Parts: sequence; C-alpha cells; structure tokens
Amino acid sequence: MDSLITAAARALAAGDPLGALKRVALRDDAPGLALRGIAMAQLGDLVRAKALLRLAARAFGPKEAVARARCVVAEAEIALVSRDLGWPAKALDAARATLEAHGDRVNVAHARHLEVRRLLLIGRIDEAERTLAKLDVAPLPPASRTVHELVVAGIAIRRLGTKAARAALARAKRAAHYARIPALTAEVESAYLVLNAPAARLIASGGERVLLLEEVEALLASNAFVVDA
Repeated sequence: MDSLITAAARALAAGDPLGALKRVALRDDAPGLALRGIAMAQLGDLVRAKALLRLAARAFGPKEAVARARCVVAEAEIALVSRDLGWPAKALDAARATLEAHGDRVNVAHARHLEVRRLLLIGRIDEAERTLAKLDVAPLPPASRTVHELVVAGIAIRRLGTKAARAALARAKRAAHYARIPALTAEVESAYLVLNAPAARLIASGGERVLLLEEVEALLASNAFVVDA
C-alpha cells in the first residue's frame, strides 16, 4: 500500500474525509476508488459513494477478498443510512464471514453493528440483542466501542430501559472522547437529545403534560390503567 493510500485511510479513520480526498481524489485504482467512496459517504453524497464502492469492488483482484468485503460492508452502511432495507443482508453476512476468516476484527464488528441496526429498524429487537451479544468489544478501538454502546443504548431505549440507555451513552461518551472523531461525538450528543426529549403526552384528571422517557417507563411499570391513543 502506497503512502497516499495509507494517509487517506488514516484520515478517514479520524473522520477527516476532505483530508482523505486531498490524497486520492484523482486515483482510479481499486484502493483509491474505495477510499473515495467512503469519503463521499462521510460527506453525505451517498449516490456517488455507492457508485465508487461498486467500482472499487469490481476493480479489486480475485486475491483481494478482504478489500472487496470491506467495500460490501461500506455499501451496506450506505443502504442503512438511506433506509434501503431491501439491500441483501446475505451479502453483508458473506462479507463479515470473509473478514472474520482473515482476522479483521474491527470490520467484523462494524458489520455486526450494521446488522443489529438493520434488525432494530425492522423491529426485531430480540434478534438484534442476540446478535450484539456475539461481539467482544474489549479489544476494539474507541471508535468501534462508541458505535457499540450507541447500539446498546438504542436497544435499551426501545425496551424503555432508560437506566441502561443512560449507562450505555455514558460509556459511548467516554469512548468517543478517546476516539476524537467529531462525527461520533455528535452522534452521542444526538442520542442524548433523543433520550431527554418529550416522549409522550399524559392526559389525566382533566390535565395534560408531556412525559420524558423515564416517566413513561415509570408509568407503564405502575398500576395505572394506560390507554395508548
């Protein structure tokens, strides 16, 4: 791997897509296309990102299975962000298996997290939780641990487990601090906003007020008769 590709990859890992593009914007080889695709995804141009990643996957040779698998994982993330739930989950499974066979723990974890997030979007919370439990996050870098804890918090919020959600977000905040990636820090802050936002409206005894998620959790755990209208 040449120095420009290495530098661009480091820039992307640090959340600096513009820095990455400065190094590979004119590259049309497979690694350059892949890094350009990931950079465009980070910048929000998902259509261009998907096209570049597909070009990269085709350009990698038959002996570069890991690189092709990473392109598939990156494309799966774009599909998830785009809410394209029709994207073939089997392709992500196959890519994850390839990465696992080659010891790429960081991207295996990334693929697992994408799988869990997809399951959450389609309402399969139990399956998402079981899938997440297969991951050992201890050896992962701070950025991956941040993503993991955000997913844990997402599951807890859907289960109305606010204490568990806050604990996960606290861990995510610590990991994001060490990761030093602004986009991850912003994602943690956004999750806190969701947790602290009004979640329901209570109408009782002729009065009306908004409830936070903790209050909804407490209300549902009480003996009150609740009508969800």
